[in-house]
Amino acid sequence: MQNHAYTQSLIEFLGLLEETKKPADSFLSAEFRNRRYIGSKDRKIVASRFYRILRYQARFLWWAKFMQFQPTARFQTLLDEIFHENHKSPKDIMALFNGERHAPKPLNNSERELLEALWGQDIHHPEMDEASRYECPAWAYQRFKDLMGDDFAREMQEMLEPAALHLRINSLKTTRDAAIKALAKEGIKAKKGDISPLSLIVQGRPALGQSKVFEKGMVEIQDSGSQLIALLTGVKPGDRVSDFCAGAGGKTLAMGAMMGNKGTIVASDVLAGKLRRAKTRFARADLHNIETRPLSSERDKWVKRSAGQFDVVLTDAPCSGTGTWKRNPDMRWRFFGPNLDELLPLQASILESASRLVKPGGRLIYATCSLLPEENEGQIEAFLKEHKDFSLIPVANIWDDWVGTDNPGFTDMMSLTPAMSGTDGFFAAVMTRKKEAE
Repeated sequence: MQNHAYTQSLIEFLGLLEETKKPADSFLSAEFRNRRYIGSKDRKIVASRFYRILRYQARFLWWAKFMQFQPTARFQTLLDEIFHENHKSPKDIMALFNGERHAPKPLNNSERELLEALWGQDIHHPEMDEASRYECPAWAYQRFKDLMGDDFAREMQEMLEPAALHLRINSLKTTRDAAIKALAKEGIKAKKGDISPLSLIVQGRPALGQSKVFEKGMVEIQDSGSQLIALLTGVKPGDRVSDFCAGAGGKTLAMGAMMGNKGTIVASDVLAGKLRRAKTRFARADLHNIETRPLSSERDKWVKRSAGQFDVVLTDAPCSGTGTWKRNPDMRWRFFGPNLDELLPLQASILESASRLVKPGGRLIYATCSLLPEENEGQIEAFLKEHKDFSLIPVANIWDDWVGTDNPGFTDMMSLTPAMSGTDGFFAAVMTRKKEAE
């Protein structure tokens, strides 16, 4: 593709994204499948710029208001050319908007004036407000200021950086050293992650799906922070485990490997389609101790029938996803599920229902990919107040034995933020049900 074709593709993709309810990653994958003529090299370039523009939504919107322009897909792409593409002069940009085949139509008088006015300026104008500078939605700004205090700028800046590709080794099939060597033979550079003893951090954006190491189930794509949640369940061979909100099965896979294919994991979710697709991942990892159980809701009759039958129950509850803004920049502005007011009672209901599955002496783990206290510590405090048969196991007490890396400073619960290790943001609390004799 020629440079002007990249520009036109971005304008088209951004415009189509505004019309769909799909998350950006699903949307872009579908568009690439529909446009087979876009080669792998061109896809990487388009995808990189597409996500870069999404990470600058608030700043581009600020400039649109400041310069009295509509923040259209064309306007945002033009700003990306001005601020990010290292052109030598405004003429280089005007040459891209040439109206030829596969190129955007020529700049009009107002756009040319905009180009001349912004040329050479820094994207962070002195008058730009802090919320726009750090791409923080209005509803979250004061919440995060109160939560992060002096770390606000550092945390928000980290969430503006592109997310690295994290892998988890399948300990049934390989070690980290062996996986690094095997990936290197395919031209994929990876290094050991620090916060999870199972993680690898990949350099660049290789086509991992075409890798033999991936196809053989030696590695799986999973954020290092997500790996920690699986490790904090402390599952072992022979356990009976419920992954109550299993989704696509990432943590199910991790726990299955920890259990050495011995015992049983019941992966359940209200999204039956995700469970069906997860079976492919289970097979690739050679995991045979996993059953899937679609649920009608968190109050499915199966929960009542299975009460008190599980050694470990993991509840990775649906949440606002604020911890994933680094990886999914469009989630700052586009909602794909219930709002926060609807999520909080749903999370409480899911946690309460899942707790019925835990046998006396068993463990209940509550997790989210949110940074908001009301979805995390607030839910645990409310649950323990109403359920006296459960008590908290301080994360600090189990970290060395179950995780084994340096504890970043967690005491009672894990509140992992992006700035701590470059991961997504995750929360986890580990509880135990009192034994009947007690």
